[in-house]
Amino acid sequence: MSIEVRVPTLGESVTEATVATWFKKPGDAVAADEMLCELETDKVTVEVPAPAAGVLSEIVAAEGETVGVDALLAQITEGEGAAPAPKAEPKAEAAAPAPAATAPAKDVEDAPSAKKLMADNNLSDGSVQGTGKDGRVMKEDVLNALSAPKPAASAPAAAPAAPRSAPDAAREERVKMTRLRQTIARRLKEAQNTAAMLTTYNEADMSGIMALRNEYKDLFLKKHGVKLGFMSFFVKACCHALKEVPDVNAEIDGDHVVYKNYVHMGVAVGTPTGLVVPVVRDADQKSFADIEKEIGELGAKGRDGKLTMAEMQGGSFTISNGGVYGSLMSSPILNPPQSGILGMHKIQDRVMVENGQMVIRPMMYLALSYDHRIVDGKGAVTFLVRVKEALEDPRRLLMDL
Repeated sequence: MSIEVRVPTLGESVTEATVATWFKKPGDAVAADEMLCELETDKVTVEVPAPAAGVLSEIVAAEGETVGVDALLAQITEGEGAAPAPKAEPKAEAAAPAPAATAPAKDVEDAPSAKKLMADNNLSDGSVQGTGKDGRVMKEDVLNALSAPKPAASAPAAAPAAPRSAPDAAREERVKMTRLRQTIARRLKEAQNTAAMLTTYNEADMSGIMALRNEYKDLFLKKHGVKLGFMSFFVKACCHALKEVPDVNAEIDGDHVVYKNYVHMGVAVGTPTGLVVPVVRDADQKSFADIEKEIGELGAKGRDGKLTMAEMQGGSFTISNGGVYGSLMSSPILNPPQSGILGMHKIQDRVMVENGQMVIRPMMYLALSYDHRIVDGKGAVTFLVRVKEALEDPRRLLMDL
């Protein structure tokens, strides 16, 4: 009996994907729910499991092909011919005196994201030491292997021939953009072309937050099981400011303005494949601990390529923290259709003047990029000043001032 493997539902407004990697080839035995291939959509990577045990008889959509929702990917043949396949590997292992380092690798299925990364970088099976359960190779293992020094001869070998006459062509490498990177490029350019984007700047003295964290970090960790970071303060400060300036939390839909009576906070996360923006839903109703936990979980999922479409949709405002990479100041680009994005930056000791005296304070530049079609300059400046005030005196958040 033949069973069809089709493209699953990809998420709201997502109608197509690109076949990124096949983990099996025709003739391979597959177990039920075993990962067959990986699809790349505009935002996330989707793993496609086998609907039943059997033999992968045919691959219909090859790697690199664009497929729509419910499109046919492959055929699986059920039957007795597939039954002995799962037992073949353990028997072969028992009979062959393989080294201890390689035997576990055949029992354990490596993470699909790790397999894809190894395939993209021409790494063979067994060349990466796994740190996961039972020696499973994780994406971080592959990234660590890639960051290790490589022989100089590997670069020219990987570079494909290109129609270039310059001598430098042999030292260049042409790599097709991933679907995620293409989407990032398209959406950022759309934001520049569509929105009347403007950026206003301010700075905040982080002494108050740093003192508060130092005083309560141990108690916070003991009670909530998560560290007290800066992001929860920024999320809370933005939620506070958005109540006063709702235009920054709104969006344009045709000739209407849609005002959001909630705050779904997007938190930009850098990953090995590009920037993604998971969303902390109803952030205005959550505690500091809840926000810290959710940001930590979403960030880990983003780095592992495990975010779902639902976790990345519906944001009403975004925070981008370039400070973790050392950025002192930047102008963030809007995440459409949102009308505002706040850029955080590096905390740096600077000489400030207070009451006629020069003092050293830990300062951070803040940048708010906004859509001038809907947000006036007065509203944008007011929003950023309220964020600054809340950061410099966190007690204002508790007293709703």
